[in-house]
Amino acid sequence: MAIVELRFSAQPEHVRTARLVAAAVARRAGVEEAVLDEVRLAVGEACTRAVGLHRSHGLTAPVRVVLTEDEKLFSIEVGDEVPGPPGSGDETVPGMDAALDPDTEVEDDMGLAVISGLVDDVEVTSGESGGVIRMSWPASGAVDVP
Repeated sequence: MAIVELRFSAQPEHVRTARLVAAAVARRAGVEEAVLDEVRLAVGEACTRAVGLHRSHGLTAPVRVVLTEDEKLFSIEVGDEVPGPPGSGDETVPGMDAALDPDTEVEDDMGLAVISGLVDDVEVTSGESGGVIRMSWPASGAVDVP
């Protein structure tokens, strides 16, 4: 099993780098070529959402992206440090967290809808220490990438 972890400041310009790294690791893990665009788009949506949450809540903590590959599965976790709704624990929450701004909440819901449309296996959790979007795709095992 191989793990790649990225941490980047909550700046929109870093989302592109996360997308490129995710696609490269997915390719190396053996994710089908036809699915790589879905990986890029889903990671872009999840990272953009995390960046937006950090910025709207005035957080300086980095956004976390963990990419894990094994013989049969490639998974990505995008984490933010915005606490979920009071008393939420570590439950699966459709909106992940209740943003104070209704416009931000609508954007969050749309981003999650896009991710759900792109990824068959997705889980959104929220807790006191922040939220995580977990996504996974089938992989055929590591391949040599020149």
